[in-house]
Amino acid sequence: MGNGRWDSSAWAGYTAQNTAGKSQSQIFTSRNMKDEFDPSKIEFRESRDSADNPLSTPIILASDVTGSMGMIAEKLMRDGLNTLATQIYDRKPVTDPHIMIMGVGDAKTDRAPLQVTQFEADIRVAEQARKLWLEGAGGGNGGESYSSAHLFAATKVRADAIEKRGRKGYLFTIGDEPIHDGMTKAEIERVLGITVEADLSAADIIRMVQRDWEVFHIALVNEGYCNWGQSRDQVLTSWRQILPERTIQLEDVNALAETVVSLIQVTEGAMASDVAASWSGSTALTVANALKGVPAKTGQGRGVQRL
Repeated sequence: MGNGRWDSSAWAGYTAQNTAGKSQSQIFTSRNMKDEFDPSKIEFRESRDSADNPLSTPIILASDVTGSMGMIAEKLMRDGLNTLATQIYDRKPVTDPHIMIMGVGDAKTDRAPLQVTQFEADIRVAEQARKLWLEGAGGGNGGESYSSAHLFAATKVRADAIEKRGRKGYLFTIGDEPIHDGMTKAEIERVLGITVEADLSAADIIRMVQRDWEVFHIALVNEGYCNWGQSRDQVLTSWRQILPERTIQLEDVNALAETVVSLIQVTEGAMASDVAASWSGSTALTVANALKGVPAKTGQGRGVQRL
């Protein structure tokens, strides 16, 4: 999947019809998980080169959809996806983005602990994302199953960028909770349809996915569980144990798309200070704070495209 190109005019028409003036429940109307997004029924997802996108780059946004975190998916549907796609096209940190949206819940309690769209390069990613079920559950058990997103990417994605060019994809989990310490054998089989010999810890799964993916977690530090009492420290501690340099503190969810683009830029070799300064207004400060401590390690030194 991944034909076509992003078109802001198509986005404007789509949002005018499907999101403008509508509540979250009116945008996301599914009341159960659709089979097409059920990872246990998916053999694999593909991000393949095409005439439209000859040098495709797979990008996964795995959004917590438990409790109040449906706000993340709503933000992406209202303006975040358009900002993400257009800014990647304009700034060019990577080529030909193919975007997948995941909905993440709790494998210990939820009916739909993971949902997975196709990789798409045009408005079809919004059409699919809108069909995801915002279950809004979660177990109240000190974490969510973000590892399911990592394990899916590690085992059920086929991408030309990885297989043909040795280029890693990008995977961002986004939420307000600690990460459960991996998944049990039974959870993996039920959620992903994969048979494994033993339970896998969060660290085990991170090691698997980092072979082919640049992995980040964006903690919404002023939202939900993260903004309650001493919970922020608990959340950040759980994530820093497995992603010590790539646990990102985002102070304002309204700058989510800009932060994702900025993290890609820095990973591809741009200076964090230059990237932050390239945004306007309060977004520049929010991005600067989010990028603190993130090293530019693996990229090709594309630098910052100033608009």
